[in-house]
Amino acid sequence: MGQRRRSRSRIVLVPFPAQGHVSPMLHLARLLHASGLDVTVATPDFIHRRLVAAGGGGDGGCRLVSIPSGLDAEGDATPDFSAIERAMESHMPPHLERLLLDEEEEAVTCVVVDLLASWAIPVARRCGVHVAGFWPAMLATFRIISAIPELINRGLISEYGSPVNHQEQMAAAEESLTLAGQAKLSTKELPWLVGNPATQRSRFIFWLRVLERAKSVQYLLVNSFPDESGQLEQSSHHHHPRPLPIGPLLFSHRTANISMWEADRSCLRWLQQHPPGSVVYVSFGSWVAPFSPEKIAEIAFGLEASGRPFLWVLKDDSWRAGLPPGFPGSRAGMIVSWAPQEEVLRSPAVGCYLTHCGWNSTLEAIQYEKRLLCHPVAGDQFVNAAFIVKVWGIGAMLDGAGRSAIEDGIRRAMASDEGEEMQASVERLRRRVMGDGEGSSKAIENLQCFLDRMKQNMQ
Repeated sequence: MGQRRRSRSRIVLVPFPAQGHVSPMLHLARLLHASGLDVTVATPDFIHRRLVAAGGGGDGGCRLVSIPSGLDAEGDATPDFSAIERAMESHMPPHLERLLLDEEEEAVTCVVVDLLASWAIPVARRCGVHVAGFWPAMLATFRIISAIPELINRGLISEYGSPVNHQEQMAAAEESLTLAGQAKLSTKELPWLVGNPATQRSRFIFWLRVLERAKSVQYLLVNSFPDESGQLEQSSHHHHPRPLPIGPLLFSHRTANISMWEADRSCLRWLQQHPPGSVVYVSFGSWVAPFSPEKIAEIAFGLEASGRPFLWVLKDDSWRAGLPPGFPGSRAGMIVSWAPQEEVLRSPAVGCYLTHCGWNSTLEAIQYEKRLLCHPVAGDQFVNAAFIVKVWGIGAMLDGAGRSAIEDGIRRAMASDEGEEMQASVERLRRRVMGDGEGSSKAIENLQCFLDRMKQNMQ
């Protein structure tokens, strides 16, 4: 067996197969490639097909490779979480192993693994390859996940992850969760509490597995700004994994996200017909389960009652069940299956963004200085919303999803002193995140720390 070349560092990135995970990892891939690394992004076949169809093959000088998943996911169909988890744990590992040990390629210096794709960590270890972790969300969310053993010890959750008392606020655990200022969560808002009790227990087991595997990871690259809580994070060199905030990645590399769904660009022409700050943009992301028909109807009536023009993303027919007959039925509103979100948020016509508070959506809103109306649904969205409202002051929490709550929320965001304060706050936050301040310098320093480690691995 011949000696493989080591003239350059070859690094393999393994994202979790969802839009909100793939996009920031592609931004990371571009940064690493621009720093002189040979970069391969390994995605399941059904994601790889979408990226290639969207023009992302070999994106930014990075190589995209497909890993067989064993899933039948043609067209726009997205496998559910449990099916993806089974594929990651049982079908995909040998295919990644062959990629890492390919004698025809440069030797792999490091594998960067999205922690939600933790299945790749033991694969890399078996191949004798260094592993770094990647966290596509806020560092605060990772710290909540890391606090699971303490939450169990304190009696706040059971050994299966269920809240001991839904009404009890997690005041006793605030310090370990590092939620800054007045940002508090109730135990019914923990990231694994998604769906019915069986699904919640399955998600909790998933996170326990992630935590166990993450113990062997030295560095965790975090897609967030180092001062997300208003002060620079202090990281111990003895803590594993050691968090290195290097973002937001979408700010670090000025290239648009690649969407895995075809966007209806006619909405951009529609936006041009409206005055600055007049339109409500409504989108709940690509992964959130459809709302009930009753909730869709209430949102529709609330938008109509606000008297504001709106652009609403409803991904497919199952998301549109419950719309009133003929809605919107006038020039006041437009509904699309998918929107080019960055271009929409860039539009001066958009005055506020009604959102589920996904992390990528939150970062894009900050980038384009849009005040937010928060309606978190599951996962890390409650953590993000807590920071949006209580720490950064760039948005307001909706008081439910009824028509009166929607109407009142839009009024608060777009026609009140509170809304003006939100706007001023998001403009300040954008300058702090994207400027040349201490937080930005620390992100650059963190990325260089990781790159220096890669160079050491080559020697």
